[in-house]
Amino acid sequence: MQIQAQLVDIPNREIYTVSLTIEDGRISKLEKTLTDSSLPYLMPGFIDAHVHVESSMLVPSEFARLAVVHGTVATVSDPHEIANVCGMEGVEYMIANGKQVPFKFYFGAPSCVPATPFETAGGEINVADIENLMSRPEIHYLAEMMNWPGTVNRDKVVMEKIRISQKHGKPIDGHAPGLKGELAEKYISAGPSTDHECFTAAEALEKLKLGMKIAIREGSAAKNFDALIDLIDDYPEMIMFCSDDKHPDNLAVSHINELAARAVAKGKNIFNVLQAACINPIAHYSMNVGQLKEGDPADFILAKDLKDFQVIGTYINGEKVAENGKTLIPSIKNEIINNFHTSLKKPEDFQLKAKGSKVRVIEALDGQLITPEISGEVLIKEGFAESNPSQDILKIIVVNRYEDASPAVAFIKNFGLKTGAIASSVGHDSHNIIAVGIDDKSICKAVNLIIEAKGGVSAVSATQEEILPLPVGGIMSASDGYEVAAAYTKINKLAKEMGATLNSPFMTLSFMALLVIPDLKLSDKGLFNGQRFEFEKVFLKNSPKTEDG
Repeated sequence: MQIQAQLVDIPNREIYTVSLTIEDGRISKLEKTLTDSSLPYLMPGFIDAHVHVESSMLVPSEFARLAVVHGTVATVSDPHEIANVCGMEGVEYMIANGKQVPFKFYFGAPSCVPATPFETAGGEINVADIENLMSRPEIHYLAEMMNWPGTVNRDKVVMEKIRISQKHGKPIDGHAPGLKGELAEKYISAGPSTDHECFTAAEALEKLKLGMKIAIREGSAAKNFDALIDLIDDYPEMIMFCSDDKHPDNLAVSHINELAARAVAKGKNIFNVLQAACINPIAHYSMNVGQLKEGDPADFILAKDLKDFQVIGTYINGEKVAENGKTLIPSIKNEIINNFHTSLKKPEDFQLKAKGSKVRVIEALDGQLITPEISGEVLIKEGFAESNPSQDILKIIVVNRYEDASPAVAFIKNFGLKTGAIASSVGHDSHNIIAVGIDDKSICKAVNLIIEAKGGVSAVSATQEEILPLPVGGIMSASDGYEVAAAYTKINKLAKEMGATLNSPFMTLSFMALLVIPDLKLSDKGLFNGQRFEFEKVFLKNSPKTEDG
């Protein structure tokens, strides 16, 4: 196969016309030819430097079908979501499923499963499992070390996992939200070499100066691109792009190509942008992904321009996998694995006996995973604390999905619902059922829709009920990715019609049980302070008991 195109030569920072020859899936010849500005641009494929494929709600084979349309040829994928549900069986499922399609999944060994001892998970990845995984060629790195207190304090188990990774010569991904100064130094010196959790440029700059590579994240909920992109021209070899968590409706529209386009639109050097988007992950993770050199795997994209990066064609190992907005990867038949054992609930299961009207409140922030602790007033009816919609303080619950147990109940602000409830069994990291709603009856109905389906996302209004079933681990669908994206768009629209004001209410909801991100979160065991790593009481002291309504 021969292709004529304008090569974007990232290492030499040139653009010139070439003739590319492909034989047996590799680039056999790359020759300069006469300049022809009418030809498409040829560049390496995009790489997502940190993603949980499960968050797309799609199994890997379906994720790949959507991603290649946007020029993505590879991902650095942490399978800890399915590992929290199904343990090693879940990791094996992701590897096996990903191998069935022409896409380059670079899976890591989940380092923190369960993420903390303060929640109930369905699986565990222990030190012996890490040794097992790290010895395998399908596992390329130790996935994000979320236990930063254990890392900083040199916890024996944490350090053993790091030691095993280093023994096998595989990098260690970091997860250090807000860490600066001495804490950051201690964390990085233990071994983690990347971070995708920087909220500010100052935090990222400090970590860059300590030798840590920064993955600029722009997912469906967490959006740090605008805060960090100005660093790219000063540290072009240290920056990567990632989505971390991207829901199917967003993946159907764009992927890393969008970040490249936004960076160029902000006036960033195009070669620095493409180095971050296409090249830096290859070097850091020793990926067998082509960089448009003779002898490389023929992994590349043809783009209409260098502004919007409209992809004309995506090639992986010389095979065309997408063309002009259409995927060429066929759907395959997928197996189903799961771990879902809780019983249907009753509205009274979600009642919370009032100990006053003033409560700690989780403040959800649009585009951020951090959740400050604020205080607020709830309504009290017949001795029970209830949502206060006029103040946008709503009840949030987490239900243990692995066994029957009493739900945890607290309160949250900024979801904006005026009626009904939304719920999801995508609840990082243990993936228990999480819901926010106006009243116990609606919350119960939304939760039971998920229990009946053994996983999914649901929305219940006064007149309508919707559920998107997620039968694979309760967090993914094995159906056609575009059909899942359409179903998700429909249920997301219903949530907005119910009053949800967040850009991505279900994605934000999924992070409200993520205890390793400060400040205040809710696990199935109770309200949790992510700064102090300890449980909190819902009701504040000296809170007067009042009756409303």
